[in-house]
Amino acid sequence: MSSSFPPPTPATTTKSNLFAAVDMGTNSFKLLIVSTDPSSGRFLTLNHIKEPVLLGLDTTTATAKPTISAASIHRAISALLKFQQILHSHRLPSSNYRFVATSAVREASNQTQFLDSAREKLGHPIEILSGIEEASLIYLGVLQFYSVFHSTVLTIDIGGGSTEFTVGFKGKVLFSKSLKLGHVTLTQNFTQITRMREHIQKEIENSGLIKEIKEFKIDVVIGSSGTIKAIEKAVCKGYASNVDEHVGVFEEFYKREWKFSREELKGLVERLCEEEKEMGGRGRREGFFKSRAGFILAGTVLLDDIFERLEIEEMEVSGYALGEGVITEMLGRVFEGFDLNANARWRSVVRLASRFNNKKRMRAAAICAGIAREMFEGLRKWNELHNNGENDSNKVLVRLDEGDLEYLEAACLLHNIGLCTGKKGYHKQSYRVIMNGDHLHGYNHKEVELIALLVRHHRKKFPKSNSLEGSIVEQCSNAFLWIFRTWNLHILLKVLNW
Repeated sequence: MSSSFPPPTPATTTKSNLFAAVDMGTNSFKLLIVSTDPSSGRFLTLNHIKEPVLLGLDTTTATAKPTISAASIHRAISALLKFQQILHSHRLPSSNYRFVATSAVREASNQTQFLDSAREKLGHPIEILSGIEEASLIYLGVLQFYSVFHSTVLTIDIGGGSTEFTVGFKGKVLFSKSLKLGHVTLTQNFTQITRMREHIQKEIENSGLIKEIKEFKIDVVIGSSGTIKAIEKAVCKGYASNVDEHVGVFEEFYKREWKFSREELKGLVERLCEEEKEMGGRGRREGFFKSRAGFILAGTVLLDDIFERLEIEEMEVSGYALGEGVITEMLGRVFEGFDLNANARWRSVVRLASRFNNKKRMRAAAICAGIAREMFEGLRKWNELHNNGENDSNKVLVRLDEGDLEYLEAACLLHNIGLCTGKKGYHKQSYRVIMNGDHLHGYNHKEVELIALLVRHHRKKFPKSNSLEGSIVEQCSNAFLWIFRTWNLHILLKVLNW
C-alpha cells in the first residue's frame, strides 16, 4: 500500500459539488472523488485511488460460506481509514460519500463481525449491495461513459468474487443477475483450466442466464471492471502476438475504439495458456499485467466462456463502472431533474482523455481544467464589469460564453494525451490524435479544430497570426488562448511543488 496521501483539491471546488464513493471489492478497494456540475449533467474525476486489499484471497471455507480472515479484516480497515482521511482532507460532508461492499462481504459468514469492526473505526455506515443492486449501479456508471441511453445494453462486469449481468434501456434495468464467478475465486479453486471451464459452463447453464438474456434484442454489449479493461489493453497492444507494446502500436492505438472481438479474445486466452508452460512466461505476464497478473488467466477464460455461451461477437469497454454508478445515483437523489443522458459530447472528451492518460496525468489534467475554469470565469466577470461602463474606451472586446468554456475545459483534459509516446513534441501528437482519430462525437469539424489547436499551442512558442490564418482560432481572442497557456502543467506543478 502506498504511504503518501495526495494533496487536497484546489479551493476552487467547494463541498457542494464534490462527491465520492468507496467500492469495497473482493480484490481491491477503490476510492473515487469527483467534481460535479449538475446543471450540465457532467462530472469529472479528481482522484481515483486503489488499495490491493485482497479481501477474498485468504478466506477459509470451514462453513458453507467463506470466512474473511483476521488479516484481511485488518488490511480492509487500514485501507478504509486511509480513504476516510483523504475524504476529510477534501472536506466532504458525510452526506456526499458512500461506502459500498460487494461479493466478498456479501457472501462472508462473518459479515456482521466485519461490519461491526469497520463501523466502530469509521463512524460511517457501510452498505452491502445485493448482486442485483451492484449490477444496476454498474449500468448507471456505464451510461456516464457511453452515449447508449437509447440503446438496449447488456453490461458485463467481472469482479473478484462475482460477475454481474444487466440489460438496461433508457436508464431503467430490464434484467439483472449476479453469478458467483469471479477471477479471484476461480484462481483459488481451480488449477486446471479444463476443470475451471467445466465449472463456469455449469454455473452459467444452471442460472438460466442464456435463455433470459436472449429474450432481449441487444444493441450493444459493454464490459467494465479492471479485468476487462486489462484484456482490452492486452488485445490492443498486441500481447498475444508478442509485439513490443511500444513499437508500432500507436498508429493503431489512437484510431481504435475501446473494444475487442471474440477472435481477439480467443487469441489472448491461447497465449496466456501457452505462457503457463513456458519458462519466463509468467515473468512477461507480471511485467505487463502488474498486480492483476495472478488472476488474469482466470478472468480471461471466464470472459471467453461468457462470449461463447451468449454468442457475443464484440464487446465495447467502459472506463466507468460501480463507483461512478454510485455517484450517479447520489446525484439523482440530491439534484432535482438530474439528467442521465445529458452532455454526450463531454463523455466523448472524457473517453479520449481516459484512453491515453494514466491516472496521474488524468488527475493533473482535471486540476488544470478546474484552475482554467476559475480564470475563465474571472475574466468573464471582469469583462462584464468593464463593459457596463459608459466610457467606450474602457470596453473590452472579448466575447466569452459557455461554449468557449466547454472548448477550454476539453482542451485542458486532452492537452497531455500525446505524452503516451514520450515528452518530445507531445503537444503535436495530442493535436494529431484529436484531429485524425474521430473520437470527439457531437462536435462539428470547426469545434474539433478549435480544441485541437488550443492543445497544439498550449506550450512552446506562442503561435504567429499567419500560422493560424484560415483556422477557427483566428476568430478567438488572444485572451482566450492566454488563459489556456497560463496553466502550463510544468509551471503549475513547479509552483505548487507537487
